[in-house]
Amino acid sequence: MAFRMVTLVRAAPVTENVTRDEVAPVPVRRTPAARQVAGADRTELLTQLHILAGLQERDCRVKGLELGDAPEAVRDYAAVWLYGAACALCDTPARHSESLAGLAAHIASRKIGIRQPQALQAISTLTQSSILLACYRGGLEGAEFWRQHHYVTPGDSLYEAITANAFI
Repeated sequence: MAFRMVTLVRAAPVTENVTRDEVAPVPVRRTPAARQVAGADRTELLTQLHILAGLQERDCRVKGLELGDAPEAVRDYAAVWLYGAACALCDTPARHSESLAGLAAHIASRKIGIRQPQALQAISTLTQSSILLACYRGGLEGAEFWRQHHYVTPGDSLYEAITANAFI
């Protein structure tokens, strides 16, 4: 995981004294293996992400956090958490592809109420923020655990990732 984080940091553009709104999205490289997030694999991944996102959105709502009404930054955190979950649920060659980011952004727009371009912006700039990286890691670990045990531990849940890393 450390190796992947280093490669993500190196691939991200270097910005100094630039606000997050001024940063252009970094295009994600698309490999032939990454194009495999299509057909049956895509349908299965889409189903798993919808279920996981629905469960986590409900968990947040039960605990008093309405993601649809949350500030923009909180919805960004949730979108990045879902992207981490998508990376954990897909095949290794398809991780960090443009199509996977688009799929995660689509589900985030449906379940969280974030606009798809805003979700893609958060995903493409996740290496520039320690909070976004922490949320990504929470989604990655939460989905890996969910894949085997059919529940997400409270420490890796979307609610915990948001509340532990944001002042809300």
